[in-house]
This record gives sequence, C-alpha cells and structure tokens, in this order.
Amino acid sequence: MPSSIVPSEAPSHIRIFSLNCWGLKFLSKYRHERLSEIGRQLALASSPPEIVGLQECWTQQDYESIHEQTRHILPYGKFYFGGIFGAGLAILSRWPIEESSMFGYPLNGRPTAFFRGDWFVGKGVACARIRFGPGTADVAEVFCTHLHAPYEREPNDSYLCHRTAQAWEISKLMRGAAERGHLVIGLGDFNMLPSSFAHRLITAQSPVRDVWRELHPDSSVGAAIDAVERARNRPIPSAEYNLLENGATCDGAYNTWRWSKAHRKELDKGQDRAVDKDVPDPRAKRLDYIFVGDGGYAPKFPPPRWSVESANVGMTQRHPTLRCSLSDHFAVEAVIARTPSDETAFTSEVHDLSAPNSASLHKPTSSQLAPNAGLSPETYDHITDMIHTYVRRERSQRRWRLIHFLVSLVVSIGCMVGVWWVGSRTYIGFILILVSTLNFGAGILDGLIGGLFVSSELRALKEFEWEVRNARSLLLAAGESPEQKKKDK
Repeated sequence: MPSSIVPSEAPSHIRIFSLNCWGLKFLSKYRHERLSEIGRQLALASSPPEIVGLQECWTQQDYESIHEQTRHILPYGKFYFGGIFGAGLAILSRWPIEESSMFGYPLNGRPTAFFRGDWFVGKGVACARIRFGPGTADVAEVFCTHLHAPYEREPNDSYLCHRTAQAWEISKLMRGAAERGHLVIGLGDFNMLPSSFAHRLITAQSPVRDVWRELHPDSSVGAAIDAVERARNRPIPSAEYNLLENGATCDGAYNTWRWSKAHRKELDKGQDRAVDKDVPDPRAKRLDYIFVGDGGYAPKFPPPRWSVESANVGMTQRHPTLRCSLSDHFAVEAVIARTPSDETAFTSEVHDLSAPNSASLHKPTSSQLAPNAGLSPETYDHITDMIHTYVRRERSQRRWRLIHFLVSLVVSIGCMVGVWWVGSRTYIGFILILVSTLNFGAGILDGLIGGLFVSSELRALKEFEWEVRNARSLLLAAGESPEQKKKDK
C-alpha cells in the first residue's frame, strides 16, 4: 500500500452505519430507486459515516450507484461475491482497506428450501481490515454479515442450529481480531432478538459489546407481542419510543413496507399517510446490530480504549417522490470515541463512569485461560443437544431421500419395461415415458441432495460439535466458569 494513502493521524471518533437495503433483484419493489436514494442520503448526511456495512445489496449496479454518490466521503469500498446469486454484502470506508475476504458459513440453509433462498445466496461474513491511522493498533477489522432468517419461533425454529453455528463462527472471527489488538466492528442484520441465544453467544464468545444495549440497557428484548418481552410486564411501546429507546429497526409502524396492503395501495396512488408518534407499536423489534470491541487478548499490544458515545436508528426518512420507506429495515448508527491509551491502563476498570452518556467497550480477559470458554458447561451442553437434534433430522432426511432415489430407479425401469410391452406408439407408452422421465429426474435430485448436500452438512455439524466439546473441556480444565464467577460475586 502506498504510504501516501495511510492516514497521518488517527481519529478520535468513528461513525459507523449499518443497513439492510432490501435490494432483491426482480422481487423488491422500487429497488433501484430506493437504493439510489440511500446513496444520496448517505452523501448528504451532515455528519457522514466513516465505516458503512450494507446487507441485501444484491446487484453490483446498486452498489456502484451508492459508492459513486458517496465517493467523496467513502472513497474505499468492496462489493462481496459469494454463493450462487451473490452474498448481498458490501463495506464502504473513509480509510484504506488493507485486506479483504469473504467467509462463507459452513451451515447455511437447505437447497430444497429454494423459496427461502438462504442456501442459494451464500450467506457469510464480509471481512475488511481498515487502516485508520499510522499506529500499530490503528486498525479496524470490520465484519459485515446477514445471519439465516428465522422462519419459525424459537425454540421450535428448524434453522436454530444454523443461526447458532453462524453466531459461533462470527464470534470466532471477531475474537481473532481482538487477539491481534485491533478495533473490532461487527455489524449487520443478525436476524436475532436481543434476548436470543445467538445474541448471548456472540457477546460471551468474543470481547465485543452491543452498542445499543450499552446505552439503553433496559431496552426491549423483543417485540411487545413476543413472550420474552411480555414477561417483563411493560406497556406496549409507542412508535416513537421504539425508535428512540428500543432501537427497533424492523416491523415498526413507521416503516411503510409493514403497512397493510390497502394502505400501501393508497401510497402508490399518491395518497400519503402520517404516522402518529404515539400509536401503539406491538410488532417492532431490533434485528440489526453494531458490535464493537477493542481487544483484550493481546496484552503485548495494548489497544486504545473506545467508548460508545451515541447510537440511534437511522435512514427513517421516506423516498422524496415515491413516499415509501427506503428499505423494509431501518439503519442502526453509532459513534465511538477514542480515549488516549496513556490515560488508562490496559487492565483498568471495565466501565468508565466519568461520561454519563457513554459506555466503555473494553472487557479485560487476562484471567480467562481459554478464549472459547466464555459460557457455562450447561450452555455448551445445550448447544451439543441442539446439534444432536438437528443431526437426527438430517440423517432421517438423507435416509428418505436415498430411498426415494432407489424407488425412482425401480419405477423408471418398470415404466421402460411397460413401454416395451405396450409399444411407444400408443398414448399409454407416452404416459409411461413421461412418468419415467419426471420420476427419475426427481429421484436423481433427491439422491444428489441426500448423498452430497446432507452428507456435507453432517460433516460441518461434526466440526461444530468438536469445537463446542473442546471449549467445554477447556473450561472444565480452567476451573470455575465465567458465568459462575459472576453469580458468586
């Protein structure tokens, strides 16, 4: 990298922005118009972001449109390729990107669920190493992701094992960046509630903090209609409260794509509707996150201390002519502030209470002998049970798919024999040939899925189980778990 583009001075603040753009080609309404406006709004921001992570930006054309409009504030960028139809991930930066990679999740949906598309889009983690200053530790490792969507409610979600494995993988990546003494920024649409198992796994397995929870520790843990939130016995929040206090980025009353079909049709006809800020908003929830950490496993390279200065829900404005929301999600934004390293020791107190509106991100872990051992043995057992449940399902699926392949082979041979007897010139022969072709095609497809895809998935599950069991063994070897130590205090 030419020395001329290396920043001569590190910033004292970094503005971070993350948005699911809902840019599905052919499927998302007004895709090009909305994403172009997203780029324009970023370019016009009075306090422009310096690191941007985008999800569901599926076409390079839309990415180029956003990048071109924001080039004066975000000159560096990367559009990530992955899967059959793309990864949908992009990272933009004010500072140079030194390295970049696309990490595909080993577990990510099923090809048979083509109507959901998770397997085909190759979900994973877009990784970028960004140099924001001349110092050794003046590096941010950015991880932009979009976890598997929840199609059922936990704990009965058949994709829960997928999302847990994905949370485990991104936590490993972020922990590795922390061990290198770099600033860690994880952002994206995690498709999880703040109370979910995946959320707890990420914050326990890697030295990062959810910036919204740091500033709003009493914010909602789900939508008001969810059981976990109802258990808190809180009143149904208003639309404004969900934005300002709960950080709701999805399914809120302000988002036009969550309006009823009748109201959306009125909007298409130019009949605008105003949303009362005090209207009850029971379905809004937070699915989009920014996680930040500043090391903790590399005392050899004490990193600077960073604190969360502000966090807010952004990109809530509508398209100026279409009057629709710019995406079916709102953005999450954060500003982190740097404290000079010579003012605070690396092993100093976790929380900086001198700033009432900020929260320290540093999490000392010098006493933690095993980096993976951030959970209790019971939690690791829970993950192992989850893996075993899913393995039983997949083995059953493989067995039935292979049986279907063998049956289809027998049926096709039977149809060919039938054609031999009745002749191919009659309509019966035509029907037998058609049945044989369609049946054998379906059997071949099921055989490939059962013999190749399911087998590959089972091997990935074995790797995941080994890592979990190994982490549990390290924890037991190290003694009392971190969770138990907290209880003892």
